[in-house]
Amino acid sequence: MKNILKPALTGILILALIICGCSSSSSPSDTAENIESEGTKEVVQRADDGRTVVGISMPDRLLERWNRDGAYLRKQFESADCEVMLKYANNLIDTQIADIREMIAGGADLLVITAVDGAALSTVLEEAASLGIKVIAYDRLIMGTDAVDYYVSFDNYMVGVLQAEYVISTLELKLTAKPRYIEFVTGDPVDNNARYFYQGAMDTLKPYLDNGKLEVPSSQTEFYETSTAQWSTDIAQQRFQIILSSYYPVGTRLDAVLCANDSTALGAARALQSDYKGKNKVIVTGQDGDIANIYNILDGVQSMTVYKHLEQESVVTVALGKDIISGNTPGEDLISKSHWDFDCSYDTQQYNNGNRVVPSYLLSPIAITSDNIEKELFETGIYKRNSSGLIYTGE
Repeated sequence: MKNILKPALTGILILALIICGCSSSSSPSDTAENIESEGTKEVVQRADDGRTVVGISMPDRLLERWNRDGAYLRKQFESADCEVMLKYANNLIDTQIADIREMIAGGADLLVITAVDGAALSTVLEEAASLGIKVIAYDRLIMGTDAVDYYVSFDNYMVGVLQAEYVISTLELKLTAKPRYIEFVTGDPVDNNARYFYQGAMDTLKPYLDNGKLEVPSSQTEFYETSTAQWSTDIAQQRFQIILSSYYPVGTRLDAVLCANDSTALGAARALQSDYKGKNKVIVTGQDGDIANIYNILDGVQSMTVYKHLEQESVVTVALGKDIISGNTPGEDLISKSHWDFDCSYDTQQYNNGNRVVPSYLLSPIAITSDNIEKELFETGIYKRNSSGLIYTGE
């Protein structure tokens, strides 16, 4: 396909000797990267063979959304005449690093990576950069390296803002004189996005936490103490059951649980159903629009979710990847020349990975409640109903 072929290398093979060593003083993430014994050499050959190869590394298959992302990206890149290597890392750092090395050895021109641990990929990405392979951090910013060329995601800070604004509006915090009671279930502490979700929510709720209109009976408000490893439904449920049994005896009211995403919201909702002794309806927020959570919103169990149109994220990523492979240096002009029918902004200030500010393309999430779920998710065809239940189409 024109505009996406590799630059001619006149038959010269690019050889890279990648030597990895181990140190007894290595941090856990460093140790995870040094998966080859000291002195072992790996020779990577990348020839101008007319192929355009894209490596896509997703963190796991456990969350519904990563399966969707992987499928979208594969479909979009293959429709652009690219060969695609798609791998899932089972939430294991070593596995993801090995997958990326396999993609490098397989002749990848471009890597699209959603990191298991955003701070654990610096060495393997430096290996990619030494071969001229470009890297797009997909949805999660990759930290601590100069080898990340671009970042594509949704406005993650805004996700937390939308969740918090829903709580403020529904609890009428601007009008009420008596305090309301809230707890927090935040995301995976090694997922950089979880911090943006958290910060957006906390910045928005801070005035009400400061003036006493919002109280947290457990006193658990800091990111790490409210976090949920691997966004696990079971871990969220177990933690919240402990909170309910410890701080919410009979007669103690809970008004809202701000959950960072839908998998943690499932856990909180299950804990409320089994362990909450109050009779009032408790607000539960979420993010992603997973099928189980759409059922819960329709049934009144979950109050809202923040939906991110994942196909839009893949559309931007593929357009960006094609432009990069064609030898261009995309900027804000990519948005104007692509004529997308959705909002996307170009940011060169907000996303600093510790080594550099990574140029970022950011999409806009939307809040979904029982009031607009039909219009936003069903009338648009994103979800469809049939005799067996709900089907996610993403169209």
